Amino acid sequence: MFSGQYEFGAYRLEAQSRMLFRGGDHVALPPKAAELLVALVHAAGRVLTREELLQRLWPDTVVEEGSLTSHISLLRKALGEDPKAQGCIETLPKRGYRFVASVKRSESQAPDSRVDRAMLVVLPFENLSAGERYDYFSEGLTEEMITELARLSPEHLGVIARTSAMQFKSTTKTIAQIGSELGVSHVLEGSVRRVGERVRITAQLIRVSDESHLWAQSYERGLHDVLEVQAEVARAVAREIQIKLTPHEQRRLDPDKTRSINSQAYELYLRGRHFWYRRTEEGIRKSIECFEEALRYDPNFAAAYDGISDAHTMLACRGMTPALESFHKAKTAARQAVRLQPDLGEGYASLAHVRLHDWDWVGLESDFRQAVELDPGYAIAHYWYAEYLMAMGRTREALGRVAHGLELDPLNSVINASVGMVRYLARDYDGALIALRRGLEIDPTHYVSYLRMGLVCLQKNLPNEAIDAMRQAVMHSGGSTEALAGLAQAHAVTGDKLAMERIVKELGESGDRYVSPYNIARVYGAIDDKQRALEWLERAYREHNPDLIELTREPSFAGLHSDAKFRELVERIGWRSVDPI
Repeated sequence: MFSGQYEFGAYRLEAQSRMLFRGGDHVALPPKAAELLVALVHAAGRVLTREELLQRLWPDTVVEEGSLTSHISLLRKALGEDPKAQGCIETLPKRGYRFVASVKRSESQAPDSRVDRAMLVVLPFENLSAGERYDYFSEGLTEEMITELARLSPEHLGVIARTSAMQFKSTTKTIAQIGSELGVSHVLEGSVRRVGERVRITAQLIRVSDESHLWAQSYERGLHDVLEVQAEVARAVAREIQIKLTPHEQRRLDPDKTRSINSQAYELYLRGRHFWYRRTEEGIRKSIECFEEALRYDPNFAAAYDGISDAHTMLACRGMTPALESFHKAKTAARQAVRLQPDLGEGYASLAHVRLHDWDWVGLESDFRQAVELDPGYAIAHYWYAEYLMAMGRTREALGRVAHGLELDPLNSVINASVGMVRYLARDYDGALIALRRGLEIDPTHYVSYLRMGLVCLQKNLPNEAIDAMRQAVMHSGGSTEALAGLAQAHAVTGDKLAMERIVKELGESGDRYVSPYNIARVYGAIDDKQRALEWLERAYREHNPDLIELTREPSFAGLHSDAKFRELVERIGWRSVDPI
């Protein structure tokens, strides 16, 4: 693994942690892009062939050269260059790439010294209990450990989020390979054995650079003492990585402050999160049942209220229930969560998320700030915050916020699709395609990535690619109304009005299947049918459609911005004006 620091121009690159800084500001890069930059800078002045770079970045995977090209383009943007220009990175046709900027290298401190900010991944705890029926418990314990460690000392320790960590469940990859893929300096791994109300947890901390085991411990406790175990592990990690905790952080991990929990409530909460992560309507509704039952055992369990809020918000945002009814339930639950546990970052994130989609603007940003300050490692909260920033017209801040979320959860197809959407709304179509393709490398069946790729291709005037992407979205979503509306939009823009009208007619006759009026409005907005676009947007407003937070940024509605009815609708939602992109 490369070590040391490299300085070029206004930038400083820390090779071991793969972190890039401009002045004192961190420049967020996806793990593969950071790995590529380290390789290029380390070999400054020397040509690295395409084959050499592909083998170094994707040693066990067959990828197209386009993946390498897209990452080079991403690096050039991060370095403030025209993606097609040859500034720091020179392209040598049919050969490869060379880093041509003047580089000054300095050695790291002693090998045992801590880098400015360590990066850690908590691998999925192995379930040693009888059968797969306790998988939800080991996965839930992994997530809880990630949350505890992410709150430990954000300035000195970054923690990879749950979804990316779960990609390595039952992996055969080495610690070095995992460290390379995620850009982490340390790995925490362990196992869980559950017998009745007793649980045995083992954990060990490994340094990636030399794969040495820094610490290991076993704990055997009752289920009601699981939070105490998490705090003990967090203290051990801080000690071994040499993180100096503030008095506030020390108090939070104090054994006397660690709350004992009701074992039945905790188990039901973990089961609920297990169902919630399935993202299906059935799974979400089952999660609500689990969270509500957990509250019958422990009426003051804040995390269960937070789960209820997330579930109702998702039901509304996926068009599975009426938005007004779901948002009321979600807000009530989130407010109860933060009342019961004022330091629950996830609770503030859930409250801010539902308030955003409910157009509850007053004081909204303070909830987002509270969420990311209390739980900086909660990756999806950074995307929700980016949605708010985009709605407010603060594009540069939104892009920075969503890039940070991606740094925390690089192997999450949902986060990559979210990055793609923010870049689409910001009119950065090349950047959006890079994120969406990266998401599809992780999960080739993720229909939302195909849907958003289709939207991007329409804006780039790539009609065939747009239709292909929308058809993939329809197939992988099982014919969802959202994907079908996207296919109708692609047909409309490419001039096949008959195909568009046929799909819209079928959607209108879909019976009990919910059809988002916002999606139909986007079909007509894309072909500049202002009257019908405004009619469907008005219907979306009456239904309190969650997607209307994107109204002033959606490229398909650009032709409506000068229309008096559109401007009046914008003001009703809560914006003072339609700001230019």
